This record gives sequence, C-alpha cells and structure tokens, in this order.
Amino acid sequence: MELAYIPSPSSGVLYLGPVPLRGYAFCIIIGVFVAVWLGNKRWIARGGRAGTVADIAVWAVPFGLVGGRLYHVITDYQLYFSEGRDWVDAFKIWEGGLGIWGAIAFGALGAWIGCRRRGIPMPAYADAVAPGIAFAQAIGRWGNWFNQELYGRATDLPWAVEITSSADGRVPGTYHPTFLYESLWCVGVALLVIWADRRFGLGHGRAFALYVAAYCAGRFWIEYMRVDEAHHVLGMRLNNWTSILVFLLAVLYIVLSARRRPGRETVVEPGVSGGADEAGAVEKDEADSPDAEGGATAEEPPGASESPESSGNPKDGAGSAKKG
Repeated sequence: MELAYIPSPSSGVLYLGPVPLRGYAFCIIIGVFVAVWLGNKRWIARGGRAGTVADIAVWAVPFGLVGGRLYHVITDYQLYFSEGRDWVDAFKIWEGGLGIWGAIAFGALGAWIGCRRRGIPMPAYADAVAPGIAFAQAIGRWGNWFNQELYGRATDLPWAVEITSSADGRVPGTYHPTFLYESLWCVGVALLVIWADRRFGLGHGRAFALYVAAYCAGRFWIEYMRVDEAHHVLGMRLNNWTSILVFLLAVLYIVLSARRRPGRETVVEPGVSGGADEAGAVEKDEADSPDAEGGATAEEPPGASESPESSGNPKDGAGSAKKG
C-alpha cells in the first residue's frame, strides 16, 4: 500500500467557463512569459532597451515551437505514421510532444533573424535570456504531469507520481516523476547561470553555453530513468547521445570563446550606451581630462603660457584660446 505519492490530474484540460485551457499549453505560455520577463531585466542591466527581448521573442518563440514539434515528430515518427496511427495527430501540439533540442535550435534561428533586423549581437541576447529559458523549461515540464507522460521506472518512493490513465499502452501505477526531476534540475541550472554570470562576467554567448552544458548533464541521467518508447543507438536512447554531443560542443565553445574574446560586450544595442558602470567610468575620464571644456591643469594655470605680446592684446589672446 502506498503511503504517499503525487496524484495526477484526472484531466489535462482546465475550463475557464466554456473556454478550454489545456494544462500543457498553459505551462508553455507561463514559461514564455517568465523567460521574456527575466530576459528583459537582464538585457536592461546589460545596457539594452526595455522591450527589445520581447520584440525578438516574437521571432524566437514561434520558431522554437515549430522546431520542437518537428524534432519530436521526426524522432518519434512511429507515433504518427505507423499502422493504425493518424498522421493528423502530428499537428496536435497541445497533446504534448516538444523536443527541447529542436526548440532551442529553431528558436535560436528565429532569435538570430530578430537580432539581425535590430543590429544586435546574437551572443549577447542569448546570454541575457539563458536563465529565463531554463526557468521556462522548469515550468513547461509540468505540462507532462497534466498529460500523464514521460515518467520513469516504477517505484514506491513517497514522491512517486501516480499514473491512472491506461491510454497508449500506459500501465496504471506509481513511477519516478522524471518531469519533476527535470523541472528541479532546470531551476538549479538557471540559478547556476545567474551566479556564474555575476561572478565571472560571462559574455559573448558563454552564459548561454553554460546553460546548455548544465542542462545536458542533467538530461543525460534523467533520460536513463524514462520508460517511454524511444529509439536506441548502441544501447543508449537517442536523447542520451544528443546530450553528450551538445554538452561537448557547449564546453568547447566556452573554452574557445574565452580565449578569443575574453570579458563581455560593452555595448549590446546600437544607440544605447553600456551599463551604468561603463557610463560612470566615461564621465570620470572626461572630468579628469585636461582637455575638458573649462578645465586646466594644476601645474599650468590659465594664461601661464601666454607671451607678453599676446597678453597685451585681448583679441589675439582670444584667438590663441580657440586654437588651443
């Protein structure tokens, strides 16, 4: 007898009066809002304009949704195109099925288009939104809870998730809540990126690469626990191999980028000065400059270099001041 477990909702649809709101879609929408909100705060702190993150997200989010769905349908094509399946279901994104790898790849393409239109460096934008994306994933994973999908092996642990549906080959019982494991891991990844960015001043895409590497490390062991149908290559699930490959590429990027372009960008958006620290430094340099308007050095007070002839002629003295 189970003493404790996480109950699953009896339905993945919530109703606001007569309007149906699917839990999976709701989680994705909330995640997008959180990512844009946090990304906007970080972008402003880096010296960008308010609203730029949302403007570029108009490109990134639709591309990401399409890419995530394409990756899922391609890698799990048997769910939609095998005998007895209806290929129309491949378009029913609200029923679940988004591959994070395709979502990030196509979302990055959409963000690149948006950044290019605004003349913004893509790596700087990626660094600003990286923690928000991780938080969005943490929220989005609860959509799997609404759909009673992507759970792990059977277990009687107190935090096991109860599966009550028997559709699509499910066997009712209690299982490892891999959606919860990944959600908590993504929260940790977001906090790690925020801390590392503040501690080391990550720039030129390195904060985003850290997010990718950290997520892949967690996805690798979480993927091992899942029992849903998946393609295997050399004894490992396809997503395990993808995690390894993407992890190595992200780490390689961090190393090479740190060598070639250390530090972070001073200007992230055309027409907007750098952060507050940079602006303060510029003002201090101008104030200390001997060429500043109305300024003079302590060693040479005004008029000390004037010749006796020029000092007796106010007109000539004024002409000398203009040329100096």
